[in-house]
Amino acid sequence: MNIHEYQAKALFEKYGVPVPKGAAAKSTAEFDTALGALPEGPTMVKSQIHAGGRGKGTFTDGFKGGVKYCKTKADAKLLAGRMLNNTLVTIQTGPAGRKVQTVYFTVASEIKKEYYLAILLDRASSRPVIVASTEGGVEIEKVAHETPEKIVKIFVDPAYGLADFQIRQIIFSLGLAGAEAKNATKLIRNLYNFYWETDASMVEVNPLITTPTGEVLALDAKVSFEDNALFRHPDIVALRDLNEEDPKEIEASRSSLSYIALDGNIACLVNGAGLAMATMDIIKHCGGEPANFLDVGGGASKDQVVAAFNIILGDPHVKGILVNIFGGIMDCNVIAAGIVEAVKVVGLKLPLVVRLEGNNAVMGRQTLADSGLTIVSGTSMADAAQKIVKLVG
Repeated sequence: MNIHEYQAKALFEKYGVPVPKGAAAKSTAEFDTALGALPEGPTMVKSQIHAGGRGKGTFTDGFKGGVKYCKTKADAKLLAGRMLNNTLVTIQTGPAGRKVQTVYFTVASEIKKEYYLAILLDRASSRPVIVASTEGGVEIEKVAHETPEKIVKIFVDPAYGLADFQIRQIIFSLGLAGAEAKNATKLIRNLYNFYWETDASMVEVNPLITTPTGEVLALDAKVSFEDNALFRHPDIVALRDLNEEDPKEIEASRSSLSYIALDGNIACLVNGAGLAMATMDIIKHCGGEPANFLDVGGGASKDQVVAAFNIILGDPHVKGILVNIFGGIMDCNVIAAGIVEAVKVVGLKLPLVVRLEGNNAVMGRQTLADSGLTIVSGTSMADAAQKIVKLVG
């Protein structure tokens, strides 16, 4: 689950991670109150959407930049009016862009130097990793490609936690000393505590800055949380902004389904994330384009299958459906019964190819055959993928 910058910074403050003073507004009527909480002087206005590249983005009316520096609060109020309820297009939003429904005003900090700092899970080692670089304010992917020697990675033992010597390694790699080193040490410690205690999956500060007076501040904040741990954090769940999510993905989460919309026209309904990835790959291999990632899990019920079909058919780009089930824990006949009911309920007119294998697959295939519905059977993954790609054309 992702949250907005202003929400992340509010959480940072609770954990003692210093950030520039700021206030958010969701309507023009709230501008004066939000700006009134800030001192007079240079002010930043930041569009709040779940996407990167805001500063280089362009609004659909031609107004450029979703992050603006203003010399006065009066200027900030005018620019915020241009951003709010306007649609911002960035490299991460796609051409449709995202509607800005919140703007964030912050004090404009005087920057001495910019750095990069992030904490995330390294899946290869199954440990948290802290990534730091002296090259802040730019895409870390660009730094990794052009100057990888400027990136430092510190792997943390989850049983022991972040050690003092590891923080000193980070401080040394960033070239900090004196008051800056002292303040950065406290920030890194508190940021790691935030990451660990909130079950965050990623915490990124880009840029982390030093000021001429020796302060170290999180100038930006990008935070996402592990969905499977959210039951432990109702206060964080309350920060979820449904306006930033695909309605089909929201509906899927309500039915305990894992769904991600894609740009293709062949929908996939699969049990297991690995099999779902393989299914998308083989559709591509056969010349088709997957329309989604949809994992119904290892023990889906008939009702979940019906819900999955309804979600799939909510995408107007879908021209065909491939169901690929391997029954381990899953009973293939339960899936077959769900498919039959779903097709009858929604009145499906699109091509449907089903491949069942594993636990009770023979009975499942018989259920499909006896239904009297136009359902094409796939004898293997390759056969099923070839058939649906051909049917979709």
